[in-house]
Amino acid sequence: MAKKNINPNLNPESFRDALASVRKDGKRNWVYPKKVKGFFYKYRTYLSWLLLAILFLGPFIKVDGRPYMLLNIFERKFIIFGAAFWPQDTHLLIFLLLIFFVFIILFTVVFGRVWCGWACPQTLFMEMVFRKIEYLIEGDANQQRTLNEGPWTGEKIWKKGLKISVFGLISLLIGHLVMAYLIGIDQVIQIVTQPPTAHLAGFIGLLVFSGIFMFVFSWFREQACIVVCPYGRLQGVLLDDNSINVMYNYVRGEPRSPIRKQAAEIAPKGDCIDCGLCVQVCPTGIDIRNGTQMECVNCTACIDACDEVMIKVDRPVGLIRYASENSIKQGFQKLFTGRVKGYTFLLMLLVAAFISLIATREDLEGTITRFPGMTYQARPDGKVSNLYNITLINKTFEPQSVTIVSMADGMEVEIVGDTNWVLEPQTKFEGRFFLVKEQSDVKVPQEKVHLVLSAEGVEFDDIETNFMAPVGGK
Repeated sequence: MAKKNINPNLNPESFRDALASVRKDGKRNWVYPKKVKGFFYKYRTYLSWLLLAILFLGPFIKVDGRPYMLLNIFERKFIIFGAAFWPQDTHLLIFLLLIFFVFIILFTVVFGRVWCGWACPQTLFMEMVFRKIEYLIEGDANQQRTLNEGPWTGEKIWKKGLKISVFGLISLLIGHLVMAYLIGIDQVIQIVTQPPTAHLAGFIGLLVFSGIFMFVFSWFREQACIVVCPYGRLQGVLLDDNSINVMYNYVRGEPRSPIRKQAAEIAPKGDCIDCGLCVQVCPTGIDIRNGTQMECVNCTACIDACDEVMIKVDRPVGLIRYASENSIKQGFQKLFTGRVKGYTFLLMLLVAAFISLIATREDLEGTITRFPGMTYQARPDGKVSNLYNITLINKTFEPQSVTIVSMADGMEVEIVGDTNWVLEPQTKFEGRFFLVKEQSDVKVPQEKVHLVLSAEGVEFDDIETNFMAPVGGK
């Protein structure tokens, strides 16, 4: 865990060894965050509208009739920003994942968990969709607590029923959205518009995804960030004293003291008036004044709440703000540290390698293997043949007519079945063919043969294989 910004005057609480959302008896401590307003919350709301719009419009965006983004893990087919990736492009996907992870590490080292508070889908949906609906139906934190702890009256049944119904509808919508990214919007439309029995697996998938989201956003909530998500637990490895996070300025704020009428008779105190609003608005239930904590998602709710109080008591805002340990303790900020330089160099190296691999990637690929269990076939006309399997992959978005030619003298290619090999866009083709040669022309029992594959008259692959046959007429 990253170094705590704890002032020696503060009493070290048991928050270090316990979760704010778990009581001492091990039961769930339900978090009722108070409704927040302020500068950061306003702009987080605007950004969430933009990101949610992009997220929901994503499956509908197509380029030349194909999805702009498709993550079909079932068929191992991926389209990322219009570029298609097949299982044969696993090395490219590995590079892409490495670039993503190194970027996340670099971003976290510099800016902490800004991603979690501003752009993570879990935060977007929980705080900007489901939480807002909950405030609208059940009221603010105290009203929600009173409603939950009170008896089942008509009002409670009505409000709970309405909330669950709305949550259920939104969860269904999110479930369909996820499926659209996995299998494509066209298939999702077919599943929705046709009887469940026609696409039983897809129908079950929609229900499962919708149920998971209903569970997460109606009950599991902040536990997804605290317990399940590994990103928060990586803070201890990634953050240092120069990382920017949502932090409490203990130098300015301590020692805390509430405002009293006879303030003139009391010794000078820090700017923190110990109102507790920063704790009340926190969606994970922590006290930011205890320092950097795994549960903090940098949502800035405590900043807005504290700034509002500081304005009311005529004190400077920024008691809780985006800052680093060094900027609070020593008064300076250094971003481009040795770690940042190292991660930046590694990221640039990975990006360069990825661009190079993309530039040299073949849009058409062929694989030729000998037919298993067979060596050669002697023919009545004095010729001998070997049977082969061929697999062709068309990664382009255009149909491709493929031909195969043997470069060995006296070696003929005899295609089994349909001789017109036309690969449809984004498809894989499997076929068979014979290599045929006069028995009398066989000089060695195992001959190296070069086969040239061409598409639309342009060579795209040169494959070497073996041709086996007895020498001469032996």
